[in-house]
Amino acid sequence: MAHGSSGQARLRRVARELVRFGAVGGAGLLVNLGVFNLVRHLTDLPVVRASVIATVVSIVFNYIGFRYFTYRDRDKSGRTRELTLFLLFSAVGLVIENGLLFAATYGFGWDSPLQSNVFKFLGIGVATLFRFWSYRTWVFRALPAKEAVAGAESFLTVAEESLIGEQTARKAKAGQRVG
Repeated sequence: MAHGSSGQARLRRVARELVRFGAVGGAGLLVNLGVFNLVRHLTDLPVVRASVIATVVSIVFNYIGFRYFTYRDRDKSGRTRELTLFLLFSAVGLVIENGLLFAATYGFGWDSPLQSNVFKFLGIGVATLFRFWSYRTWVFRALPAKEAVAGAESFLTVAEESLIGEQTARKAKAGQRVG
């Protein structure tokens, strides 16, 4: 029973992380789309260049949100490594996001403001799946001590349940009252 509750606790931690990631990502989405449309309407830049500018602005916004809100309890000892990996994976996300917009615009000629926003949004969605996985796996890693403690607690819970089960079996075998 206690083993199941450690799994439930882990599930709750991941759910909280997803909610926080979603809050920062949702705000970043608004920044991204807002800057994109602002640049599109105020300049003569081509659609994909306007999108790349918006993506870069949202990457900066998202790093601050992820570091100080979503993953504030994660390891902070390797900031240079963290920022380097964040920028690397963000660049891959930028290529995914803007590659989809590029294909729609220049491959299919879908370049009306509505079509551009739809494909920008779809690109952000696909890139977000990649970013969530890469950020939580490689960039904002859990503190090793927390992982060790969680693993030890899980091991101790299983060991305790096993020991109680053995004692109960011995008492039953010896004819003693179990309860």
